[in-house]
Amino acid sequence: MEDLAKFLFGVSGNVIALFLFLSPVPTFWRIIRRKSTEDFSGVPYNMTLINCLLSAWYGLPFVSPNNILVSTINGAGAVIETAYVVVFLVFASTHKTRLRTLGLAAAVASVFAAVALVSLLALHGQHRKLLCGVAATVCSICMYASPLSIMRLVIKTKSVEYMPFLLSLAVFLCGTSWFIYGLLGRDPFVTIPNGCGSFLGAVQLVLYAIYRNNKGAGGGSGGKQAGDDDVEMAEGRNNKVADGGAAADDSTAGGKAGTEV
Repeated sequence: MEDLAKFLFGVSGNVIALFLFLSPVPTFWRIIRRKSTEDFSGVPYNMTLINCLLSAWYGLPFVSPNNILVSTINGAGAVIETAYVVVFLVFASTHKTRLRTLGLAAAVASVFAAVALVSLLALHGQHRKLLCGVAATVCSICMYASPLSIMRLVIKTKSVEYMPFLLSLAVFLCGTSWFIYGLLGRDPFVTIPNGCGSFLGAVQLVLYAIYRNNKGAGGGSGGKQAGDDDVEMAEGRNNKVADGGAAADDSTAGGKAGTEV
């Protein structure tokens, strides 16, 4: 019964995380149509990519037995995030932006290759699981912490204009699903980061409940400027946020989507 419950929570985590991974599609459709990344940042996609790669590696049977559902969604996420990074490289608005994105992508590949090779060639059993688990956990916690900037912006402006309810709910549900999955599997490397994600998602929902009637109240130029200053690692997941440039939603969903381990 416990194994069935773990499987069901893992499947629900997969479904919700996939929604989070695909949520930037409107932003990238805009980039492709305009043939320019404009002022969007490529940092969240590279950060989510390294998170997905490390988490997918951790979930493989020879690293962490009985965690294949962690690998399936993060493997899919790695493919999706790679596509985002490629689009960003192709349509980079400036040469400097392209070089910076390329440098980040190279760093991501190097870090993942180092962790994978060391764990594969130099470590075995629990030591291999420990290295991969710690690397994935640290990255996941960083991804989950990224929405802190938009939460600060919500409190500062008393407006939820840049914190869509559905994304906040999805982050909470995704984190909670994987948190319970980790508890049932007695895996601290899944439980700890997703417990943090579930908590931060709950805080976002509380903030939304408090300031929901003020939506748009901080949406003037001052609010947008504050968003630009506070959230460099984020981009809008919907047209409104994209147009405003205070795009913390990518940070929120990036946190995903960092959900899995």
